[in-house]
Amino acid sequence: MAHVVTSASGRKGRVLAPAFASLGLSGCAGKLSILDPAGPAAQSTALLWWVMFAGALAIMALVLGLVGFAFLKPGWGRDIPPRRWLVWGGLAFPGVVLSALLVFALATGERLLAHPGRPGLVRVEALPHQWAWEFRYPGQSGSTSGVLHLPAGQPVDVAVIGTDVIHAFWVPRLAGKIDAIPGHVNVIRLQADRPGTYGGVCAEFCGVGHAEMSFSVLAHPPESYGAALAAALSLATTAQPEPQETQP
Repeated sequence: MAHVVTSASGRKGRVLAPAFASLGLSGCAGKLSILDPAGPAAQSTALLWWVMFAGALAIMALVLGLVGFAFLKPGWGRDIPPRRWLVWGGLAFPGVVLSALLVFALATGERLLAHPGRPGLVRVEALPHQWAWEFRYPGQSGSTSGVLHLPAGQPVDVAVIGTDVIHAFWVPRLAGKIDAIPGHVNVIRLQADRPGTYGGVCAEFCGVGHAEMSFSVLAHPPESYGAALAAALSLATTAQPEPQETQP
């Protein structure tokens, strides 16, 4: 009977394990997930996350292994001088791991920068207000609110211009975040690999309406971007309320 119970438990575990794994992996997707990248900058960020996650798992496994070994074999390691434990375990090992992660993170950060001087780049302006995002397109009249229009497959520089308080511009599936500081202009480079809609948020608490400061990035096919942007700007202009005349 015990053998039957064990077999049943084993079969149940084999059935439930993939289900729990699928449930956990489903949390890695979504419109605001950095683990579901849709552009070069976001891919670099996701790779950095996975490298740091793998490093953390390796360190945890090593520490737990040493703890388990010491528990199963009491007295193990007593012949090793405490100074050696401190030098190798407390300084050398963490120093090597952290140095490697630092070099990798710096190289990744360099790839995320919007280096100037690249010809032919599309440039837009993002202006945060309490509590909505306004997007302007140099060379075009008008602006859009809550929706940023970009051509897919092309790098786009977004100039984030602070207007009132500190905000943060973040499109997790396309790039990292950058702060919007009053009196400063910070530039971040976005690129969507394919047409689609991508979610964006303000990632810096900016007051009671902070939760309302979400926006969308709409990436159009390059051949239809100009027409789509013109239509969006025309619609935004039409939707603006006309000024009311005041009676004397």
